[in-house]
Amino acid sequence: MNLKNTFCTIISLIMCYTGYSQTKLYVHPDAENYASNTQTIAVLPFRVQVKLRPKELKDFTSDQMVQMNKDEALDIQKGMHSWFLTRKQRGEFSGTIQNPSQTNAILLKAGLDVYQLESYTPQEIGKILNVDCVVMGTFETSKPMSNGAAIGLALIGFGGATQSATCNMDFYDTRDGELVVNYLKQIKGTIGSNSQDLINILMRKVTRRIPYTTQ
Repeated sequence: MNLKNTFCTIISLIMCYTGYSQTKLYVHPDAENYASNTQTIAVLPFRVQVKLRPKELKDFTSDQMVQMNKDEALDIQKGMHSWFLTRKQRGEFSGTIQNPSQTNAILLKAGLDVYQLESYTPQEIGKILNVDCVVMGTFETSKPMSNGAAIGLALIGFGGATQSATCNMDFYDTRDGELVVNYLKQIKGTIGSNSQDLINILMRKVTRRIPYTTQ
């Protein structure tokens, strides 16, 4: 390999590493005011994509993959709800976090598919749920984190890899539809990590940088 090719390879590796470790954060200029006037928050099911390797995919039907993504979405929703409850117990969050079961039931009764909320605005969803803020986003993971799916993969011999995920999370004020916080982060868990573990890793990183919780 000549010097030019070696240099290009090094640059490519640096770019790959930077892309993996990159964190992107947007905070609205008036975020503190939005947060101080927020009394109720609802976490919506995230749009999840589990990216399995080809050898793993062959053991699942398309319907099973769809169900796996739905299970992961609910696990992430519950994990974020638990995180807010813990912060509330510590006095780091003063608002009310809506129970995911209540959130999903209200949306279903209103005729909304909780896994297909992209066609509705934050204001529309907020009005239905009667909350001041909704947390929504996407979550891509290299391995399922819900217990059922993880056990299933372990049984067919694919349970040992560590988990990595990319989360793109939005906090919307539902009164005017403003994006108050956007947080894009790639995170990596350890062997045996579940959705609660990765959500805790993610939220520990973001909590010092968003106005909805205090330290």
